Amino acid sequence: MKDIFERLRSGERVRLDDPEYFKIQAVVDRTLALSPLLNAATSVFEIREKLGDIIGQKLDDSVTVFGPFYTNFGRFIRIGKNVFINHACSFLDMGGIMLEDDVLIGPKVNLITENHPMEPADRRALITKPILIKRKAWIGAAATILPGVTVGENAVVAAGAVVTQNVPDNALVAGVPAKFIKFIND
Repeated sequence: MKDIFERLRSGERVRLDDPEYFKIQAVVDRTLALSPLLNAATSVFEIREKLGDIIGQKLDDSVTVFGPFYTNFGRFIRIGKNVFINHACSFLDMGGIMLEDDVLIGPKVNLITENHPMEPADRRALITKPILIKRKAWIGAAATILPGVTVGENAVVAAGAVVTQNVPDNALVAGVPAKFIKFIND
């Protein structure tokens, strides 16, 4: 049988009564304990260090994160080089979040990899799908990226957009739900 983290990352339903759920809860509890330290940090260096502790990855010196920063899990966030994350972002990463090199994340952006079944009797179960933000993509202020979405290389997600489907390379999307606007030319 697969470990609960493998099942979580593969999109299988994970229920609160799962015999291994305590493993998820332990990661959540650790993240909750470390988050106040992250959000009390007074320098970009300190924020980078504290976020690295939460996600279990030493962040490159080229990464800039402005606090506050929120995550409920942290273990499945991966951040490339020269990434910028602005104030008040929330990353719900149980399904996995990957930010490739040179990504820009605007303030109040939400990256949500977690969902719940529609059936009321099973609604508290988790279903996850990863989010991938490819090289040089720019996610505008207060945009929300939903589970399973890939934002293509050089793509731009307009401020306030809610992205429910993949965004092609070099595309601009906007709206709720986000729709293709045009391709971006150099």
